[in-house]
Parts: sequence; C-alpha cells; structure tokens
Amino acid sequence: MNFELTREFIDNLRMLIEANDERQVTELLQELHAADIAEIMDALSMEEAKYVYLMLDGEKASDVLIEIPEDDRKRFLNALPPEYIARQFIEFMDSDDAADILGELDEDVKKSVLNEIGDVEIAGDIADLLEYEEDTAGGIMAKELVAVNENWTVATCLKEIGRQSEDVDDIYYVYVVDDDNKLKGVLSLKKLILNSTNTQIKHIYNPDVKWVNTDTPQEEVAQMMEKYDLVAIPVVDDIGRLKGRITFDDVMDVMREEAERDYNMVSGITGDIEVGDKVWPLTRARVPWLMVGLFGGIMGSRVIGAHEEALSHLPATAFFIPLIAAMAGNIGVQSSSIVVQTLASGVRDFATPWQKLLKQLAVAFLTGGIFASLIFAYNFFFSDSMSLTYAVSLSLFIVMTLASVFGSLIPLALHRLKIDPAVATGPFITTMNDILGLTIYLFISQMFMNLM
Repeated sequence: MNFELTREFIDNLRMLIEANDERQVTELLQELHAADIAEIMDALSMEEAKYVYLMLDGEKASDVLIEIPEDDRKRFLNALPPEYIARQFIEFMDSDDAADILGELDEDVKKSVLNEIGDVEIAGDIADLLEYEEDTAGGIMAKELVAVNENWTVATCLKEIGRQSEDVDDIYYVYVVDDDNKLKGVLSLKKLILNSTNTQIKHIYNPDVKWVNTDTPQEEVAQMMEKYDLVAIPVVDDIGRLKGRITFDDVMDVMREEAERDYNMVSGITGDIEVGDKVWPLTRARVPWLMVGLFGGIMGSRVIGAHEEALSHLPATAFFIPLIAAMAGNIGVQSSSIVVQTLASGVRDFATPWQKLLKQLAVAFLTGGIFASLIFAYNFFFSDSMSLTYAVSLSLFIVMTLASVFGSLIPLALHRLKIDPAVATGPFITTMNDILGLTIYLFISQMFMNLM
C-alpha cells in the first residue's frame, strides 16, 4: 500500500512530538519506507525532524539519510559528532552509499568519521571508493559482492557464498575470479546446484561477462546496462582485477541526475542546483545563458536598425518579426532536442554525415513548406501588399529550413568534438536563429519592396 502524506498525518505527528510520546512516534514510523520518512521530515521543522530521526534504529536511519536532499543532509551531518555518524549511519550502509555520504562532508570531518568506524575493512573499502572520480564507474560502484575462485570446488563455493552473502543485500550474479582476483566470468546458481560437489568452478562458469572499467564514465555504464538489460555489472581495474559492482538502482540515480542536468542545460541553467539553494548560486546558474540572450537581443536590434528604411516604407513588415523569430527558435530547439535525446540515450546512427544532412534537409523542406504555405494563404486574403505576402512566405520557408538543419547539425558537431551537446540547445540555438531569421527576413523584404 502506497503512503500518502496528508495534513492530518503531520498534525497528529506534531502533537505526539510535542507530548514527547516516543512510543507512539516509533509505532507511527515503524512500517514506513525510508523515502516516506524522508518526505515526512521535509514537512517538519528542523527540531521536529531531528526528534523523528533519533527515534529510528541504525539501519532505518541510514536508509532515511540517503533519501534526504543533499543540502539538508550536509547541514544535518555537520551538526553531529564524527563518532555518532560512523556508528549510527555509516556502518549500516553499503560502501557506495557510505562513500557518497562522506564525500559531501568537509575533509577534516570525513577523516574523523573514517577513523571512528570500528571495522577496519569497511573503513578501507569506503576510503578506496573515495579515491575515484564521482562521475565514473569507480565512483558509483559498491564493494559488496559475491566472488568465487575458479579453482574451488562446488562444495567450497557454496560455503563461501553463504559467508559472503551476509554483507550483500541482493545476489544478482556470482562472479568468478582467478588467483590474482582477475575477473574470469559469472557462475549460474542453476549449474552450481546441478553439478557434483567435487566439480571445479572453472569447468562450469560462463566466461561471457559484460564489465566496465573503474574510470568508465557513469553515463556509459548506464547505457551499457540498459542495452544489455543487466541488473548488475562488475567493475574491474586496468589489469582486469575485480573491484566492485554497480546495480540497477545506482544507474537509476545516474539517469535521474543526467536528466535533471540536461533539462537545466536546455533551459539555460548551468551547474548542479537545487530549489533549496541560496540566492547567489541560483542567480549564478542563470547568468551565463542570459548573457547569451542579452547579446542576441542587442545584435537583433542592430539588424533591425540596419533595415530601418524598409520598415519605414512598409511598416506592416514589423508585424511579422515576432512570427519569424519565434518559428526559427522553436523549430531549432525541436530539432536539437531530438538529436540531443538520441545521443544521450546511446542510440547509434550508422548513417554517413551526408545521409544525415540529406534527411534533415528533407524534413526541413517539408516543414518549412507547410508553414510557408499557411502564412502565404493568410496574407493573400488579409494583406493588401503582395510584396509583403511573398516576402513573409519566402523568408519563413528559408528561416525554418536553415534553423532546422542548424538545430540538428550543431549538437552532432559538438558531440564529435567531445563537448556536451546539451549546451547547443535552449538560449544558444534560439538566439542564433533569431539573429539569422531577422537578417534573412528584412533582407528579403527590402528586396521585394525594391522589385514591386
């Protein structure tokens, strides 16, 4: 049954907190998922949220901590002593989650927490993960996994799986390694059960295994797991030694973060920001692309000023400037968004560059022709000037065609140059097409005015 946070629930919980009824608060939260508790804490004041949090046992508290928004979590943890963080949260977490949490803390606090962790092996695993870049496979992998040696027998393997599984929440694959801990393949539980207890693992494991390197970008990891429909993937170092595994829930987090980042880029917002950030970070994230828009507006005004004569002779020309600019910007963003989405999903297009260009030209011609015909029909019946009718229709056709082609080719070019194609969308494409559209429209309008 899904939990739904209501005003009545919050009011009741606040009454229990005010009455210091620990038993009732504990019973109220006992059956709830960690994400639901994090949602409840977000609706409470800081003091009320702390009260609720201290009612949770270590394992539930660690799960809730992961669900709390990053900025709130950082402020919350910085107010707690290192030994409390280590013994109440970190020791109950998987290594990848623990590394993510510690990575948000100040360097001195991070070292203090690591020193307070009772299990040296756990502390070592977390310290190792902190060495990797956060946007790589090493940065999102977990150390907890089940691995067996290829020289073991089935009997030995079964005992080891039982021992190792105590630290692993879900066993998706059993990995096979050699004496140097190099990844050799995966072991099917079905084969493990069906074969004799004296059978060596090297005779029954499957060597066909998909893997990623510790420095593989997290976006490539997500694409690979989606392509091959994997629930987990092993991570190896440069010489093939097994270092950890990445599960589908880690990849879901990556995909969500990438979607949020790409949406911000399309909207003209740079950096990793949250709605709860302070005023200056929110402002700073908007300024760069708004500067592009300001520059485009200035250039657009210069283009209009250069064709002042045409506008003074035929003032009705100015009526269609917003139309030309809007259609150019819209079709440019549409085209670039489709390309960016395709590139982000990892879809491979094996067409040659010329084939891509011809395809985009065909789409652009058809789209431009449809809307040019519509505006021609409108002006033919409602405008007194045939020169304006021809100028608007021809300009709209040319502008939409070029905007569509540029909107498709610029992200492809940036992708080829190893630049994030998301930067080509939003304000950049819109501003460029506005200037280009105005230049073409006013030039053609003046040309028709001189001819007719």
